[in-house]
Amino acid sequence: MKMTMRKKILAAILLTGLLPVACTDKFDAINTDPTKASAETFDANLLLPSIQWKYVSAQAGYNGSILFQSGWMQLLSSTTSGAANYYSNADKYVISSNTNSYLASVWNTDYSAASFAYEMEQLTKDNPVRSNLTNVAIIMQAQTLSTLSDVYGDIPYMEALQAKAGVTLPAYDTQESVYKSLLQRLDAAVAGLDASKPLPANDAFEGYKGDVAKWKKYGYSLMLKMAMRLVKVDPATAKMYAEKAAAGGTFASVADDAYVRSDDANGYTNGNASALQTPADLYQVRWSKKLIDYLKASNDPRLGAIAEVPAAGLTANQSQNAGNSDPAVQMGLPNGYDMNGGATDITRSPGYPGATGTGAEATPIGKYSRPSAIYRNRNAALFVLTYAETELLLAEAVTRGFSVGSATAAAHYRNGVSAGIQSLSKLGAAIPAATADAYATANPLVPANALKQINEQYWATTGIFFNFVESWNNWKRSGYPELTPINYVGNFSGGQIPRRQLYPTGEATLNGANYTEAVNRLSGGDRWTSRIWWDK
Repeated sequence: MKMTMRKKILAAILLTGLLPVACTDKFDAINTDPTKASAETFDANLLLPSIQWKYVSAQAGYNGSILFQSGWMQLLSSTTSGAANYYSNADKYVISSNTNSYLASVWNTDYSAASFAYEMEQLTKDNPVRSNLTNVAIIMQAQTLSTLSDVYGDIPYMEALQAKAGVTLPAYDTQESVYKSLLQRLDAAVAGLDASKPLPANDAFEGYKGDVAKWKKYGYSLMLKMAMRLVKVDPATAKMYAEKAAAGGTFASVADDAYVRSDDANGYTNGNASALQTPADLYQVRWSKKLIDYLKASNDPRLGAIAEVPAAGLTANQSQNAGNSDPAVQMGLPNGYDMNGGATDITRSPGYPGATGTGAEATPIGKYSRPSAIYRNRNAALFVLTYAETELLLAEAVTRGFSVGSATAAAHYRNGVSAGIQSLSKLGAAIPAATADAYATANPLVPANALKQINEQYWATTGIFFNFVESWNNWKRSGYPELTPINYVGNFSGGQIPRRQLYPTGEATLNGANYTEAVNRLSGGDRWTSRIWWDK
């Protein structure tokens, strides 16, 4: 985002809070709130980067996903001992002292993004010249609110974002009604984008610069993803919108990837990198055995770019110095273990490789792979939606018999695999396109195993992008990869992988009646294992 992001958001604050007041003898002017800007004086473009930054921040770092879904999906693993015990929420499903805070973070941050998007829509909806801004605002509402619903289930929707109108206790809408409304609004918004009208300014999506053609592809790619969520619960609606998205035109290459570049120097830090630079996280957070074994099985070229084994000894394991990235030495940490000396101590795990270092310098987890230095870059990209994901979803759509164009499932799958490798360049690991294409060609889609293969690749790709919420949502939808739950002592989910996050605790006290109505619609109530509407 560079310095421009800071300037844009500061400008928004200044315009809304520091407008000058001229002298006047008119009573109505004197009694007009000088801190408020009207739609005529406030540039709604200034809201766009705040929407985009808040959305990516909601899915990053300690806002929840690295402490919940990363371990639920057995992409990351941690021994959750000592100072790093807050990772117990992840692969062990055990409450930590801050679990309730983590639960609310994605809720609060995504609703904040949605509120900015709603305000942008309100400021522009009656001005046809600014229709592109209106439609971009609706697209971003679809992105943020569908994600919230994917995480929690039923959410405030029709009455949400209405505080200016006096609605402070919004009712919860069913996920079915939320999804169908969002898809309809998204459809109209994408169709309404018009290159002949002024383009959105202050666009924080890297390389977009308000380009209507790119925003159309982004909108249709989002439509495809949302449509595919519904393949089990409402296949007719899934098919209709998937086909509409394909006809409209989804992402065509990695150049269309939607992502935001962080800007640490100006306060917009990559939350994942910030977490992994915390000493306890740096030491104890490792790639899972499930993921490393998956990549090693096919000599995936991403392995040497994303993983490293620290030099021997405790000091080196607690240092940010780059480790050994040779694919041959990478080893994933099995999920569900600790360093507490009991039955679940890592030294008791099957195939335990032994410690590195000796004496006070010994560390029992020294041979396990951790995320490489690209994930500790506080200026690294935060992904929203990628060409790799859309191509894998199109591969599944073809497999399911949807009419999404002339390309075969195998061709879409090949594109998705190659793109997942190439898009790592946005994180600072450039793997040549020729290498990516060669790997994808050498590891083709097997029709008899298509759904499993496609969705395992989706899991690995989104996990490597640190988009853990998306890995989890697609796992809930598809059932792949097949994961063995961890039944750690004292877990909060009965030894099952959580399928939703609990509502923030404040909802029960501050919006009790509406919260209770929503909880009563959940089979099993407000529990980690209750299934949301589309999760069948």
